[in-house]
Amino acid sequence: MQTKTAHALHAHFPKQFPPLELVTRPTVPTEQAAYYLQRSPQTLRVWACKETFPSGLRPIRIHGRLAWYVAEIRKLIGGAK
Repeated sequence: MQTKTAHALHAHFPKQFPPLELVTRPTVPTEQAAYYLQRSPQTLRVWACKETFPSGLRPIRIHGRLAWYVAEIRKLIGGAK
């Protein structure tokens, strides 16, 4: 069980991911996609559930987990490649 202090540290120091331009995989998991889109992972899960995601950003499921296309994330944030 985590202490309140440990939990607070996670809130202030979120998990770091590589810059989007260095990602070579075709998809990333929800937590990583949320980091690049500056949204909470739960927001992306709600988008997927309700199918209310921004135009061009449609997740797929891989072994029951959401995966988000890197190319679509790049287009959405203006770093199309």
